[in-house]
Amino acid sequence: MIGICVLAAGFAAHAADLEAGKKKAAEVCAACHGPDGNSATADFPRIAGQHPDYLAKALRDYKSGARKDPVMSGFATPLSAQDIQNLTAYF
Repeated sequence: MIGICVLAAGFAAHAADLEAGKKKAAEVCAACHGPDGNSATADFPRIAGQHPDYLAKALRDYKSGARKDPVMSGFATPLSAQDIQNLTAYF
């Protein structure tokens, strides 16, 4: 029972922070993808409503270089794992 409580506490410590995700989205994503992830132009994909796991993988792949795009890599590289979790929860 103690192990379950410790495990649950660990998950809670890394829970997504929607307000932090909204703030980071305004700083990093809004110029191209719109403030709420609904891009105003077809030049940039709509990220609002995308599955969080998909967005997280895409950001991690841009960050690592596994997915190539110089603009997205530039934005994704400085993101922490917590930033990615917050952003994907927000969108």
